[in-house]
Amino acid sequence: MKTDRFLIRAYEPDDYKGVIHVWEVTGMGGSVRGDNDAVIKESLDMGGEFLVMIDTTTNNLVGTSWMTFDGRRLYLHHFGINPDFQNQGLGQKLASATMNLAKQKNRQIKLEVHRNNDAAIALYKKLGFKYLGDYDVYIIRDFAF
Repeated sequence: MKTDRFLIRAYEPDDYKGVIHVWEVTGMGGSVRGDNDAVIKESLDMGGEFLVMIDTTTNNLVGTSWMTFDGRRLYLHHFGINPDFQNQGLGQKLASATMNLAKQKNRQIKLEVHRNNDAAIALYKKLGFKYLGDYDVYIIRDFAF
């Protein structure tokens, strides 16, 4: 889907370097999360979806939206726009494309967002996400302890 100078399309393996850059400049990246090109491929093989937003004037990747699938629901991960391109409505465009994919799959979609990320929370609420206030999130990132 092309919107003005920005193209939203499915992730391709050659996008990985641009994806990592967006994740780093938005604070979503880092080796501690365990996300790499092999994990992305595996998640796509398991029914996940990964959209990227490309600035067609420079061919640079400026946004990511990664949905993994557990067989029951979709989980939205690493949704973000490079800060140099924020506040231009691009997040809304990428979010709409993401929601369209989720609707096509006819699955629930769930996400986590930092409680201080007011802009993201406002966008997610606008899209229809509801706060599950009775849950805290726990994780084990590394079993080498």
